[in-house]
Formats: sequence, structure tokens, C-alpha cells
Amino acid sequence: TSAQEEILNDGRFSCVARDPRFWEMPEKERKVKIDKRFRAMFHDKKFKLRYTVDKRGRPVNYTSAENLRKFYALSESDSDLSEGDSKEIAVKKKKKKKAKGKGEGDS
Repeated sequence: TSAQEEILNDGRFSCVARDPRFWEMPEKERKVKIDKRFRAMFHDKKFKLRYTVDKRGRPVNYTSAENLRKFYALSESDSDLSEGDSKEIAVKKKKKKKAKGKGEGDS
């Protein structure tokens, strides 16, 4: 860190500390906000690729879904809606299974 202080004290590089182009991007602005129309890309199989090697040929074990979560986020209003929608879908599925179970038992 003392080397960094020396660099910032140097007149040639002192503007780097004050210039917003060199500031780190805020955490909340790093991810691109997308709306609920595109939320399927987080769980749809069409968007999921499994990588076995990285760009340099080293073995890795990760999927493209991790990259999507790293760079994209649902917008604030849509993320609340998407959580509610997923709960409603789960409840509907449970009701359908229960209805089929009762119908099969009668016949």
C-alpha cells in the first residue's frame, strides 16, 4: 500500500484518485436489470450450457447459468412479482396432484 501512496502523491498520477473513470463500479449498478419477460433465462434448459474446459483448456465444472446470475438481475419490481408467481405455480401444481390422486383412488 505504501507503493500506491507514492504513486498517488506523484503529480503525474494524482488525477487517477479523483477521476470517476477509474473508480470501482458500485455493487448495485454492476448487474444489468432485466424485467420479468426474460426471467426464464435463469432456469430454462435452452440457456444452460455445461462447460468442461475454460478458454485456456484447463478443466472446469460450471454452467452458463452462473454467468447469467453474475451479470444479470431481475429489476426490483419484477423480482417481487416473480417470487409471488413461483409460489402461485407451486400451489397450483400441488392442487392438481391432489386432484389426480383422489380421482385415481375412486376408479
